[in-house]
Amino acid sequence: MNRALFSVLAAAVVAFAIARAAGADQPPLRIGLVSTLSGNFTQAGKSTDAAIAAFFKEHGDTVAGRKVVIIKRDDGGNAPDTAKRLAQELIVSEHVDFLMGLVFSPNAKAVGDVSTSAKKPTFITNAASNGILEPNPYMARFSYTEGELTTPLAQWALKNGIKNAYSIVLDYATGIDAAAGFASAFSAGGGTVVGDVRVPLTAQDYAPYVQRIKDAHPQAIFAFLTVSGPAFLKAWDAAGGPATGAKILATGDLTSENTLPAFGDAALGMITSMNYAASHRSPLNAQLTRDMLAADPSLTGPDFGSVATYDVLQAIYQVVAAQNGNVDPDKTMQLVRGMKIDSPRGPISIDPQTRDVVQTIYIRRVEKIDGKYQNTEIASYPNVHDPLEK
Repeated sequence: MNRALFSVLAAAVVAFAIARAAGADQPPLRIGLVSTLSGNFTQAGKSTDAAIAAFFKEHGDTVAGRKVVIIKRDDGGNAPDTAKRLAQELIVSEHVDFLMGLVFSPNAKAVGDVSTSAKKPTFITNAASNGILEPNPYMARFSYTEGELTTPLAQWALKNGIKNAYSIVLDYATGIDAAAGFASAFSAGGGTVVGDVRVPLTAQDYAPYVQRIKDAHPQAIFAFLTVSGPAFLKAWDAAGGPATGAKILATGDLTSENTLPAFGDAALGMITSMNYAASHRSPLNAQLTRDMLAADPSLTGPDFGSVATYDVLQAIYQVVAAQNGNVDPDKTMQLVRGMKIDSPRGPISIDPQTRDVVQTIYIRRVEKIDGKYQNTEIASYPNVHDPLEK
């Protein structure tokens, strides 16, 4: 071998070794997921796992030379102290670069304290109450707020001849926000809330609440009941509620795609407002559906929580790539403000002032198509901001 060729090969070997060493020195990008993954949220946990698998399939599990590692922690439900402790452990012991997840708003507010003190970017995939983001500058929301859902729902109801409604919501921060948001928008348009009731999270017997609603003879029922929906619908059906003709209007978490089959025909005709429907027609949504079902065939498809998880990972990849693999907390939040993402739900952005999501809200009707239950989009309200997060 001549000397010149040997020198070229030697240089190439050295360069390759240096590149490999540099890659080996690059630490993993560690993302802490604090969410409710068990009990009534077991199915939601499976959807989250499938969304992560779909994202990695489509975008890879490395960004800016850093291997992405997701460390999951189950907060068990509406448990602020537990969520806060898990977030602290992820930061101190696991050295995570980001936090994400958070189903219940009280949990998100508790984790906000940790996020702020540690300057840890935290991206919300569910918690929908107001008052979470303003005191916590390192948090942003990629899900929705109750105001984003209830205002379009009230507007749709009024447009479709509904002049009075009875409100039934779960008695915690997000439910209270939902009731207030619907009542405000409905009343502003000339509607009347003829009665309202707050139901404890632990309630099992909905018969007394249903009787109160029937006695008021409303044209519609506004419901924020999330995982308590089956108990309410069962009691409503048993009391002959459907025969009254009262239309059920609800936030979309009540008819999440992966729980719709459990409702059966009792859910048909229900009107909900949400930032996503699995039946949404777009190439991105079709791809996500294929990849999630490939990851977990037991699912019926994506739901609003899994789409938010997917979009949070999109956001993390964007800000890490823009910083060449670094995660400076202040620079990260600068990049998040005003961020635009092409999502399976449709285009979304993050408001540069509030750090809250801006998106299209869809009015959906529960239908049975080819033997399968689905939320069918019947109206849309683009570029919706939360009325209280301005």
